[in-house]
Amino acid sequence: MNFNLIRKAFLSLPLLCFLLASCEKEVHIKLNNSEAKLVVDGMIETNGYPFVVLTKSIGYFSKIDLAILQNSFVHQAIITVSDGSTSIKLREYMIDTGFNGANTFSFYSIDTSDAAAFNFKGTPEKYYSIKIEVDNKTYTATTKIPSVSGVDSIWFRKPNGEVKVPTARILYARYKDPDSLGNYVRYFTKKNSELYLTPFSSTFNDELVNGTTIDSLALTAGYNRTKELNFDSLGYFFVGDTVTLKWSAIDKSSYTFYSTFEYATGAVGNPFASPVNVTSNISGGALGVWVGYGAQTTTRIVSQ
Repeated sequence: MNFNLIRKAFLSLPLLCFLLASCEKEVHIKLNNSEAKLVVDGMIETNGYPFVVLTKSIGYFSKIDLAILQNSFVHQAIITVSDGSTSIKLREYMIDTGFNGANTFSFYSIDTSDAAAFNFKGTPEKYYSIKIEVDNKTYTATTKIPSVSGVDSIWFRKPNGEVKVPTARILYARYKDPDSLGNYVRYFTKKNSELYLTPFSSTFNDELVNGTTIDSLALTAGYNRTKELNFDSLGYFFVGDTVTLKWSAIDKSSYTFYSTFEYATGAVGNPFASPVNVTSNISGGALGVWVGYGAQTTTRIVSQ
C-alpha cells in the first residue's frame, strides 16, 4: 500500500473543502417533464403462451401511489404475435388485485375463445415477433427461444460462517456449458407455493466458461421487490422448503436488457457507480423487453 499517496490525499482534503466552500452557490435546476413512454414487459417460454404487460413510464420525481400505478396500465392495445407461419392477436385481461377493492392488474395473453390460439405455444429454436399498436404508434421486436442446456443437479449446503437463522441454506447447481460461444442464461427460484422470483443478479453469459462444467455454482434465492427486505434471510432457502429452480436460456438482446437493467437497479443511490443505459430490444421508442425463455425446471426439498 502506498502510504505517501494516502498521506497526500488527506493533506489535500482541507484545500478541496475550502475550494468547494468558496465556490458555493445556490443553484436552481428546473427539470422538464419528459413525455411518458410505453413500457413493455413481454415474454414467451417453452410450452407457454405469450404474456405481455403494457404500462406508461412514470417520472423519476413523481409521487407514486396505487392510483398512479393503476393509471399507468395501457389498455386497448392491438398486439400481434407471430412465429413466422402463424399469427395471433392477444386479448386484454384484468384481474382484481384485492387492494381497496378498486385496483386491477392488466395484461395481454391468448384469446381463450379462439381455439387456434391454444396451439400457439413457445417452441425451442423458433423466433417470435411482436407488434404493438397503441395511441397511433407501432412498436416491434423479435426474440428467439433458445434450446436450454439445463443444470445436471441441484443441492443445498449450510452457509460458511455464522448466520442468524440456523436452518438457512444455499442452493448449488452443476452446469455444463455447451461448446459454442454465445450462451445466455437467466434463472428464477420458487419457494413452496410462491411465485417465481429473481435475485439481485439473475443473468449469466459463457464468455469466460464456454464449454466447461461448473461443478458447484452457488445460486441465491429470488426475492419479492414489493416487500421490505429482511437481510437475515435474504438470498437463503430454509430446511423444509420445496424449492424449484427455473433455468432459462435467452438470446443476446434479452441478456443485454436484463444485465443492464440489473446493473442500473443496483446502482440506484450509489454516487460512485458508473452510469449505464438500459438497452431495450423494442423498436419505435418504447422501453422494456420482449423475451423468449428456453426453460427447464428442477425441484428439490431442502433437507437437513
